[in-house]
Amino acid sequence: MDATNATGESAVYTHGHHESVLRSHRWRTAENSAAYLLGELRPGMAVLDVGCGPGTITADLAELVAPGGGRVTAVDAAGGVLAQARAHVAERGLDGAVSFAVADVHALDFPDDSFDVVHAHQVLQHVGDPVRALREMRRVCRPGGVVAARDADYAAMTWYPATPGLDAWLDLYRRVARANGGEPDAGRHLRAWARQAGFTDVTSSATAWCFATPEETAWWSALWADRTKASAYADVAVRGGHATTGDLTAAAEAWHAWNASPDAWFSVLNAEILCRV
Repeated sequence: MDATNATGESAVYTHGHHESVLRSHRWRTAENSAAYLLGELRPGMAVLDVGCGPGTITADLAELVAPGGGRVTAVDAAGGVLAQARAHVAERGLDGAVSFAVADVHALDFPDDSFDVVHAHQVLQHVGDPVRALREMRRVCRPGGVVAARDADYAAMTWYPATPGLDAWLDLYRRVARANGGEPDAGRHLRAWARQAGFTDVTSSATAWCFATPEETAWWSALWADRTKASAYADVAVRGGHATTGDLTAAAEAWHAWNASPDAWFSVLNAEILCRV
């Protein structure tokens, strides 16, 4: 679960890659998860996609830069998920424009000034040292290029109707993520982390995912109920003494109870940074 590099920093992914986790990752596109970056992309660019997961955003980025010989290098600390990313990119007919590698963002195995754009989506909340990670992303980005990052802020998640079981779920998740070395409220920290990493030209913004139709809330609640009981997060929660299996079952049931309301609504605030190099 943890990948530790030569510097001793730990790259942590609290959720793991259970099917319920990848179910949400495969839903992500450049349009719904990286719209703040799209105006910076041009044909022919070299892009590094850090923490690419199953590759859906990667493929969208490749589609935009591939004309003119542009390429995306997609990396993830978990080598197992790269097979899914490769398959998705090949299915889109973009395998000639994307290469893959296992990498830790704390110590990227690329020369200085290698890429025009370095992108990380929902990564910095899980790493052992986000400032060090941003310094590495800056190192491999060419002068005049852009480092882009987007992360959720769990404390800012909001929903209706009020469901006490979801309050308990959120409190538990934040405790487990922090015990695992991450920062679940990363969104609010992004600008400060970027400044600490040495960036002086930082544009900050925020956008939200919103799940409001019956189909959307059913999908969102089901994947979180499954993730709460069956993903790597569940193992960490129990092994770390943060929760019992009964607590996790109750949290999963709270997700289903919330979705049972015809008025169910959920929003996830995501913060974003564009850092000029």
